[in-house]
Amino acid sequence: MISRNYAAFACGLTLDAVPDTIRSRACHLMLDAIGTGLAALGETWGERAFAAAQELGQGRAATLGHGRALGPREAALVNGVLMHGLDYDDTHSRGVIHATVTSLPAALAAADHKAASGADMLTAYIAAMEISTRVGSVAAGGFHRHGFHPTGLVGAFGATVGAGLLLGLDETQLVMAQGIVLSMAAGSLEFLEDGAWTKRIHPGWAASSAFTAATLAKHGFVGPRAAYEGRFGLYALYLRDAAPALLAEATRGLGEVWEIAEVSVKPLPACHMTHAAGDAAAAICAEHGLSGDQIAKVTVLVPEGVVPIVCEPSAPKKAPATAYDAQFSIPYVVATGLLKGRFTLDELDGAALADAQVLALAQKVDYAIDPATDYPTHFTGEVIVETIDGRHIARREAINRGAPDRPITNDEIRAKFDDNAARHLPRAQADAIADAVLTIADRPAADLADLLAAVVPAPILEGVPA
Repeated sequence: MISRNYAAFACGLTLDAVPDTIRSRACHLMLDAIGTGLAALGETWGERAFAAAQELGQGRAATLGHGRALGPREAALVNGVLMHGLDYDDTHSRGVIHATVTSLPAALAAADHKAASGADMLTAYIAAMEISTRVGSVAAGGFHRHGFHPTGLVGAFGATVGAGLLLGLDETQLVMAQGIVLSMAAGSLEFLEDGAWTKRIHPGWAASSAFTAATLAKHGFVGPRAAYEGRFGLYALYLRDAAPALLAEATRGLGEVWEIAEVSVKPLPACHMTHAAGDAAAAICAEHGLSGDQIAKVTVLVPEGVVPIVCEPSAPKKAPATAYDAQFSIPYVVATGLLKGRFTLDELDGAALADAQVLALAQKVDYAIDPATDYPTHFTGEVIVETIDGRHIARREAINRGAPDRPITNDEIRAKFDDNAARHLPRAQADAIADAVLTIADRPAADLADLLAAVVPAPILEGVPA
């Protein structure tokens, strides 16, 4: 059974068995997620989530930017919300999953709860990543087609194994824990229809559920053994297929081929499916410097699988009402890139979203299916601009920046972290956090937890209970 293979892999994993390059990359992926969480401090949705978590369960667990006020499950929930909420976190393309923002909050909560070593926390994080990415890869994008968000759905499984390792579960208990979390894994794409906040909570819910499932299994609670391939297991339920063709992907190269090396780091704070088109638009801006009045029409070639997420329904995509709408909008990202030559967090504030020139150009942006895409291996994109004076200008990005074969380097990840952290922290405090993450294998996990908890909390918004 797949769950037994995962349990055996996790229980047998040692940090010494992980190549140095993978260990280093894992630390940098954690740093990237923490940086996106720091950039999110003070956001309304984050403060609302923290206020709710305080009511659900108080304790001494470390919560990013909010001290030690929550229980471990609640801390995992809020940390996941913060790390994912800006949609600036990493993506495993083949699994179509934001793997770190489920794996890290669960591992941090469990390691902090058990006073574990940083080496054990890093090992658990790596195990979680290797499992969740493989679980997602089996679906080959199928979860999205059925309306499920894989990060919340799939991420719960790897996070459960990671948390279970730190809580001291044996192989049999880890099998039970995966079966238990099958009844907790969730994530609906309905947020795409009206810009709701629910996507932001998916990784936190997965991490919180992981801690819950692992704890139940630790105390002898019995779960199904065939969590994945069973008659009513993950794939039968969510893919409507009891025997998906790619089932071998679930354990392919486990312990020998490291999926962490295949994780893409985001260069833009938007859905990964918009990045190639956004970069193509920015390149056209740099070369041609067109104004909106010079452009008659824009066509963006996209993979068919991304259309329901970043292209349709057309009206709200062309006039996004919220930052989240904008992050999932090919028209907005491309129009911004064509006019400004960039897409940063600043392009998601209120003034940017109301920019009349960008919104007018977004109305001229349409899409067509890319016949040459290799999605989901890459999130391809091509922007074709037709000008008023009859010119055709095209730019194609066949490999999205940040993909494994066009990677963001570790130095670039550190620079991205510095930029994100600088929004709320003095440089010395940011440097201390970065050092703790990058040397986590040589120190107690509590060193990092304490630093994250000690970040000065963002002001509590008026009307939000303290």
